[in-house]
Amino acid sequence: MEKPLNKQELVAAVAEEADLAKAKASEVVDAVFGAIEKALANKQEVRLVGFGTFVTATRKAAKGRNPRTGEPLDIPASTSVRFKPGKNLKEAVSK
Repeated sequence: MEKPLNKQELVAAVAEEADLAKAKASEVVDAVFGAIEKALANKQEVRLVGFGTFVTATRKAAKGRNPRTGEPLDIPASTSVRFKPGKNLKEAVSK
């Protein structure tokens, strides 16, 4: 398995693919991430056709138990981000 792609490598790949300076590509990548983050913070779904969909999911509060002591505890409500890959991404990864 290859090492993970970090942000600098992503910026370099975007710069090469789009024939941009790395500084400009960095601004573009930051703008895309910022727009996705802002939309998700406003509980908006972000659909990138062919790539996938980002959506927020809310878990309600629940009662749980400490597995060591058996003591009951409250699990607070939380919001997380979920990603559902699109058809094109699934096909590209499965090749």
